[in-house]
Amino acid sequence: MVGEVNLVHQINPKNQVTLGIFTLVSVTIDHLSSEPVYRQLARILREMIKSGALEVGTPMPSAKALAQEHGLAIGTVTRAVDVLREEGLVRTVPGRGVFVVKR
Repeated sequence: MVGEVNLVHQINPKNQVTLGIFTLVSVTIDHLSSEPVYRQLARILREMIKSGALEVGTPMPSAKALAQEHGLAIGTVTRAVDVLREEGLVRTVPGRGVFVVKR
């Protein structure tokens, strides 16, 4: 059909809750925002650290897991973690992973 646009939005099933005929979606990353996506993810992870959802001394989820959960490229996740490292919130232990540290 000429002039018709079909928009497809991929939603991670983990971020979706069905209530009767309504489906609620928890959107974490806004790809249309003027804020870069890696900064949005860094903000989300920072809040998880501050709230205690990611505890001091525990490993961060892997870059692959975060990329899949938020629908992002691994490079974007790595850049977000770099921001947290610069802020002193996480530390990389070679061969072990990225860990939340006491600030």
